[in-house]
Amino acid sequence: MIIYNLFPLLAGPFGKWEPHFKRAADMGFDWIFINPVQKPGYSGSLYSIVDYFQLNPLLVDPDSKLSPDQQIKAALATADKLGLKVMVDLVINHCAFDSELTRQHPAWFVQENGSAAHPFCMEDGHKVVWGDLALFNHQHSSDQEGLYRYCYQIVEYLLELGFKGFRCDAAYQIPGHIWGRLIREIRQKYPDTAFLAETLGCTADQTKQTAQAGFDYVFNSSKWWDFNGAWLMEQYQLVREIAPSVSFPESHDTERLFQEVNGNEAAMKQHYLFSALFSAGVMIPVGFEYGFRHRLHVVNTRPSDWEQPNADLCEFITTVNAIKRQYTVFQEECPTTVLPYQNPNILVMWKASAKTHDEALIILNKDPHNHQYFYAENLGTYIQAGAPLMDVSPEYAMEYIPRPFSYDLRPGQAFVMVTSRDHLPH
Repeated sequence: MIIYNLFPLLAGPFGKWEPHFKRAADMGFDWIFINPVQKPGYSGSLYSIVDYFQLNPLLVDPDSKLSPDQQIKAALATADKLGLKVMVDLVINHCAFDSELTRQHPAWFVQENGSAAHPFCMEDGHKVVWGDLALFNHQHSSDQEGLYRYCYQIVEYLLELGFKGFRCDAAYQIPGHIWGRLIREIRQKYPDTAFLAETLGCTADQTKQTAQAGFDYVFNSSKWWDFNGAWLMEQYQLVREIAPSVSFPESHDTERLFQEVNGNEAAMKQHYLFSALFSAGVMIPVGFEYGFRHRLHVVNTRPSDWEQPNADLCEFITTVNAIKRQYTVFQEECPTTVLPYQNPNILVMWKASAKTHDEALIILNKDPHNHQYFYAENLGTYIQAGAPLMDVSPEYAMEYIPRPFSYDLRPGQAFVMVTSRDHLPH
């Protein structure tokens, strides 16, 4: 999955989505992810849904002759014509605190002092409570079947609007057997529906347990990797045989990378290339390709927050996406190893497809500010294949690979090399 996250509050009404879909398709994305489109409660947060069967008034064009549902169906039909599938956030761990559901079906909610409880999390030892949300009680509700049937109807409503998949918000907070049943029963009627589990902040074991419910993908934490620690590879190896994962250099929940790296384009390219080629899936939010600096906000963002481009990474992203599409080794969670190298500022990563004979070597300058020197007597010693390596790097690719191999890597630059083994790995 090569996913472009179109943040609806920045894109505006459904009728204005087409240019964004077109740009995403031109860059080689095949999926669009849209954050929640249903009607929010008093807080205005996209993730605080007050009515699951009405659309967010901010996304509806009041002057259109089409009904709100017809407007979004028309937008999704446009994406379909461009060869794009669209997934939407599925938020069924909680709803808006001011939803009628809390009064009509109190048994569906975790109760606290006589009313629906708010979800919370612990951050640095402090309890953070979301006062605008009410927590569904999937685990112990006295009306589990009623709550389940309601969630099924939500999914079916979104599928009938034209969505083809779901990013399941806070998936790890809903019991696996409930996800398993929902995924299984939806697919009986809508066989090609994709389900992605949002598992950020989980331990690798929690991620593994969530993935086992039948999700197509989970999201990994490579965004926070410093190219050095052992934890990312440990997490990757633990989960990779259960579900493939999606990497992202930034998301709607994080600061903008362009802001974090102080406008360093080399760092932007380095992070996108790594995210795209590390795991089976990759995702960027709208504006990443233009170096937007302002963080997306689930309440306050508006179309007027669209920024003038600070950079233009469209061509680079298009080239990287083409590499990803062309080689199977970059489309699966396959055996992946960080190889030792004497210069700590250079990452040497080996990947071998378990499905085909593809093998890949990525040599990446971790330093986005300075050149770093790389030398190898024979690059062939890093791979298992007998066939020669071929340089398919998005920039500065070599016609042939010399022996010995000696190169002064530009800031953040990466070599991407592929070859083919004689035999599949055991």
